[in-house]
Amino acid sequence: MPILPRQRDLFPADLLDADRPPAVAAGRWIAFYTLSRREKDLMRKLEAACIPFYAPLVRRRLKSPGGRTRDSHVPLFPGYVFSLVDDDQRRAALATNTVARWLPIGDAEALVADLRGIRRLIEADHPLTPEARIEPGQPVRVRTGALRGLEGTVIRRHGGQRLVVAVRFLNQGASVELEDVDLERL
Repeated sequence: MPILPRQRDLFPADLLDADRPPAVAAGRWIAFYTLSRREKDLMRKLEAACIPFYAPLVRRRLKSPGGRTRDSHVPLFPGYVFSLVDDDQRRAALATNTVARWLPIGDAEALVADLRGIRRLIEADHPLTPEARIEPGQPVRVRTGALRGLEGTVIRRHGGQRLVVAVRFLNQGASVELEDVDLERL
């Protein structure tokens, strides 16, 4: 089976923009937890129904036994698709037969801020490492480069410094390798 081209992971394109007008009172952020390996299927169905969503996809390089290198795009948070919906849109998403359950988001502003940070990391095209659990550490801000102004937590991993941007709702995040000179303490 061929690897499909990269699909859209954000709909509409301005969903996470800071200057986007506040959502209508009926809309709220929720997280859909999908059936196994059905995130992209749900994303295609949400886009077809014009339901806003974000499910960050990251590039993964795979080598075949014959030596060919192939790129695929996989969910950064397997099983989760974040969506801004009203009750009718939520019911429509549940009717797609791709959702196992849905989870309400308590602090929508914090979630959107976290998702903006994740999106900036992905757009900077640095190699990302999914982090299953966020460990406590020193909060920092990036001082230079494409990620300037991004805040996160530093963890040590295999002798290097890694900046972690967390999605607090999931207690998960992504990390990128940075030098100490690029970071400042908060």
